[in-house]
Amino acid sequence: MQIKSIKFLGLILILALSACSSTGDKNDETRTWSAAKLYAEAKDELNNGGYEKAVQYFERLESRFPFGTYAQQAQMEIAYAYYKQDDQAQALAAVERFIKLHPNHPNVDYMYYLRGVINFNDNLGFLNFIANQDITERDPKAARDAFDAFKQLAIQFPDSKYTPDAIARMKFLVNSLAQYDVHVARYYLRRGAFLAAANRAQSAIKEYPDAPAIEEAMYVLVRSYDFMGMTELRDDANRVFLQSFPKSAFLESSTGKKASWWQFWK
Repeated sequence: MQIKSIKFLGLILILALSACSSTGDKNDETRTWSAAKLYAEAKDELNNGGYEKAVQYFERLESRFPFGTYAQQAQMEIAYAYYKQDDQAQALAAVERFIKLHPNHPNVDYMYYLRGVINFNDNLGFLNFIANQDITERDPKAARDAFDAFKQLAIQFPDSKYTPDAIARMKFLVNSLAQYDVHVARYYLRRGAFLAAANRAQSAIKEYPDAPAIEEAMYVLVRSYDFMGMTELRDDANRVFLQSFPKSAFLESSTGKKASWWQFWK
């Protein structure tokens, strides 16, 4: 008797779930749409800023029509929609998924570019030095990830229409990373951590030798050596500094005249 009751309850549960599913299908306005219509509607939502609904439509498209160009295009659009929605994690996951599934897709270069752009925009927060957060607490990972993504695009797809913009952004990122190291070096210098300041300045000079921020890095390096009493290293660094930046603003004293090299920061 107990077994029959259990079977009966199970049957009721199945019927209830089936009814709910049926009701849900009836309420789904897209259930009769073709792949073309579903894509068109999703694209309209995306263009009009309805990113959440666009993602829903694209996911339904991929689920119902998993084979063919519409499904692949939907995967790309999902990544872009998440990016526009400022959902970096989901956007990057969608990009990586597409690259893994379709490494030879004719538009895979765009996904490499989008991966760089997603990290690049996240990097803008890192560049906001006006904020009250201590610069040493910021993480330049997004900038490095963006640079690596753009670099990979430039190497694998040198003729891509996205490569020129990627290279321009790489140049910007190089200086932002160098500037980050210089900010940290200055931070250490102000707090009397002269060895740490020198090491960070050296790191910037070594990794980003052509970045505009290197002028200040050299300035910090000479100053750090002088505070530590390392006269030989100070003189060597200053000689390179003068050769590289003979008209540097850091050489001007408060009176407007060029100061002696050991006084130019005073």
